[in-house]
Amino acid sequence: MPRLAAALRGLAVTAAAVALTAAAVPEAGGTVPKTDAAVRGGTRTAPPEFVALRDVDPTIRQEIRYFTPHTFMGVPVTGYREPLCILTRDAARALHRAQVSFLRRGYTLKVYDCYRPQRAVNHFVDWAKDLKDQRMKGEFYPRIDKSALFRDGYIAEKSGHSRGSTVDLTLVRLPGPPTRPYIPGEPLRKCYAPKAERFPDNSLDMGTGFDCFDTLAHTLDPRVQGRQRANRLLLKQGLESAGFRNYDKEWWHYTFTPETFPETYFDFPVSRGVLNGGR
Repeated sequence: MPRLAAALRGLAVTAAAVALTAAAVPEAGGTVPKTDAAVRGGTRTAPPEFVALRDVDPTIRQEIRYFTPHTFMGVPVTGYREPLCILTRDAARALHRAQVSFLRRGYTLKVYDCYRPQRAVNHFVDWAKDLKDQRMKGEFYPRIDKSALFRDGYIAEKSGHSRGSTVDLTLVRLPGPPTRPYIPGEPLRKCYAPKAERFPDNSLDMGTGFDCFDTLAHTLDPRVQGRQRANRLLLKQGLESAGFRNYDKEWWHYTFTPETFPETYFDFPVSRGVLNGGR
């Protein structure tokens, strides 16, 4: 593996923007899953195959949205105790390889979500069943009836994120100042509006924001052209070269293959303390 220092020549500015600063918030409400043969690894510790991405590559930026209230539910998500990206070691190393390539071209990866505990998925499911709670509709699903979220595949009872090799991410052109925090109650902006009208994000313009429940978020939607399409393809090609596979209905969603745990869903919380005794 090439040394990261060589790839960072002239790009040392990225080290100062490793992660988005976030204030501590209590874990959101939700349902912790019952014992399930498909949900393993316990609820307190992670298997040794899991690592903090920051320990593998500290230059990849982290904007862990589900630790914040800027989510499609409008609240922090159950299970996210720290704004931390956790992945299987194989996925983290592959992401490092992709980052080296992007840094040489003047970009950095930025992750929105990585490993996602089953309790977080359960929180999504509980929210989707509550048709009265539509506080964030104006941003994340303006054209979708909430009652159709299960049918249309936006919400499911299991997520590949819970297996540890799936990541939601984007690209930022360096130096790229951090995105400002979301202020609960501020006016909502449609996730597919022109970039200048969407919620600010230091990402390249991908045509929609992250977690946009709309067909315009499909990676190769023919309506997305020009620079937006080129940006999506730049991300896609760079990640595919490192062994990732895109989910074609979400431009931000990638899974490293072969997965370390292809059939196992975990439920330990997102916290450094679950990793190798907290080290």
